Amino acid sequence: MTPTASTQPAAGRHPALTAADPDLAALVDAEERLQAETLRLIPSENYVSAAVLEASGTVLQNKYSEGYPGRRYYEGQQNIDRVETLAVDRAKALFGVEHANVQPYSGSPANLAVYLAFARPGDTVMGMALPMGGHLTHGWGVSATGTWFRGVQYGVRHEDGLIDFDQVRDLALKERPKVIFCGGTALPRTIDFAAFGEIAREAGAVLVADVAHIAGLIAGGAHPSPVPYADVISTTTHKTLRGPRGAMLMSREEHAKALDKAVFPGLQGGPHNQTTAAIAVALKEAAQPSFRTYAHAVVANAKALAEALLARGFDLVSGGTDNHLILMDLTPKEVPGKIAAKALDRAGIVVNHNTVPYDTRKPFDPSGIRIGTPSLTSRGLDVTHMPQLADWIARAVTAADKADEPALKTIRAEVADLMSAYPAPGLPL
Repeated sequence: MTPTASTQPAAGRHPALTAADPDLAALVDAEERLQAETLRLIPSENYVSAAVLEASGTVLQNKYSEGYPGRRYYEGQQNIDRVETLAVDRAKALFGVEHANVQPYSGSPANLAVYLAFARPGDTVMGMALPMGGHLTHGWGVSATGTWFRGVQYGVRHEDGLIDFDQVRDLALKERPKVIFCGGTALPRTIDFAAFGEIAREAGAVLVADVAHIAGLIAGGAHPSPVPYADVISTTTHKTLRGPRGAMLMSREEHAKALDKAVFPGLQGGPHNQTTAAIAVALKEAAQPSFRTYAHAVVANAKALAEALLARGFDLVSGGTDNHLILMDLTPKEVPGKIAAKALDRAGIVVNHNTVPYDTRKPFDPSGIRIGTPSLTSRGLDVTHMPQLADWIARAVTAADKADEPALKTIRAEVADLMSAYPAPGLPL
């Protein structure tokens, strides 16, 4: 569809793109406006800084760099080697690890590299079940990791939504997996890395801490670190870390060669150098005192929002949160998660529908929604705003149940008004 006069992009912000492809430029501008005006509560999303955004669009995009610094298959790497070394050194310093690989394209490829390094097709691997809050790449059946390997899954207790470590230990000793994953995508509580480490050692397994969601909290001291307990740490570089869409693998030195070989040449060719540069910028930002303040504010906001939601009669998995994420079960409200999420979106509040533990509904039409505080904290909202957010969510869910579109429109205007007072980092609006 060709943009109308009212949707034509502003050439001053994207002059080259506007001249070359006005349709695409109009969509970029529309997304900028959407991100500026709405309350983004998806826990895996965030706003990157202008510096990270700028680094992502540099001429580093033009260079192929298969291999590693000092060991490339293309010439002309004088600057690229220094960029990657800078990112690696910053990752090692920030997380206190012996080895870091910043080349994985994203979180799922990073996890595939772990399997390639430590397992063979048909081997048993262990992770949290997807419906319980785990990730597809932790051996779940519909993923390649559950097809090429024999995946066994642990879960959470029905009564409190917490991991039963007696069950995890019994399963690990019975199945003897080559790899055990801890971490996930819908875990609102602190991960006990020490307990997982003890079980992995007893079972003779490699422990992989997938900290994609909480890497920024770990870097900022708002969540315990897995470094003393995990053999390998896998993470994306966006989410709470506020970097570009990329990933890292970190480990003890003894696993460095196996992981590096698995990433390249095992799974991929040349790294995305512009992403590596943006990762380096994000890691430098995460080492600043202000980022530590940010990480703790993310958790404080999540806890305050959870308390406000509980006060309004919502059912939260595990009864609350210790981190950036809230998982809400809407079964008592008799509003399916997908209907609630779409209504919230129309109200300018962006969440995602999500399966809850022991869900009786189908995964694409689940009972819950997943909420997070990284983005709103990046905009400067604090605990004093959380009761208002909870009120909007409550009103929107009620409106969804009653198909009250005018009420959703009213909320959207109120949300936009608040967002206008808290500009988002990196956005030109």
